[in-house]
Amino acid sequence: MKLLAIDSATQAATCTVMDDDKLLGEITFNYKKQHSVILMTMIDNMLNTVNLKVEDLDGFVVSKGPGSFTGLRIGMSIIKGLSEGSKKPFVSVSSLDALAHNMAYSSGIICPVLDALRDNVYTALYTFENDTLKRLTDYDAMHITELLELLKTYNSKVTFIGDATFKFKDFFQENLEDAHFAPAHLNLVRSSSLCDIGMKLLKSGVEDDLITSKPIYIRKSQAEREYEKRTGMSIDE
Repeated sequence: MKLLAIDSATQAATCTVMDDDKLLGEITFNYKKQHSVILMTMIDNMLNTVNLKVEDLDGFVVSKGPGSFTGLRIGMSIIKGLSEGSKKPFVSVSSLDALAHNMAYSSGIICPVLDALRDNVYTALYTFENDTLKRLTDYDAMHITELLELLKTYNSKVTFIGDATFKFKDFFQENLEDAHFAPAHLNLVRSSSLCDIGMKLLKSGVEDDLITSKPIYIRKSQAEREYEKRTGMSIDE
């Protein structure tokens, strides 16, 4: 099964092509470029380099977040368009799952952290047991002090991974007895990890619906929060 996977949940943009368990190629840019400008070019360059066309692919994988609202919408729109145009299935995978997958075979708690601003992080807790990644908590956005108190209840080694790791490394080191941190190159959401998870899902018959599939936002966007503050009305009303 040949799959194309993309992630645009954070500042980094990345795409991968895999053929079953063989990684054919992966491109990652972690620089201040607009995803809407570079992602399609990245995909086109990747497919050309590995001598594939969209019609040669068997499906697609996309990050559903949490992360940047705009980035997630761009990624989802691209993959939905490719899926609809090629009549091939797609599946969405959490960016937190993909980050945790970067630390496969680690002991203790795996704690991906994506910067959600104002000392908040997007996170979930995982363990790797019996060759399987197991999620222990729901996807959530919380203040780092709240996350710290949650982690202390597990009384376990904790490995942090994600783009908020450097920002809060000192805080976690000072307040957790057994805190560890992923190598710098693993702190990005890797489209290869995303693709590996998506490969297993698609092979097992799991796929997203073109109409109902949507990103994991967890909380309302800044624009929605500012509107509600200004008008006193809920955006959902």
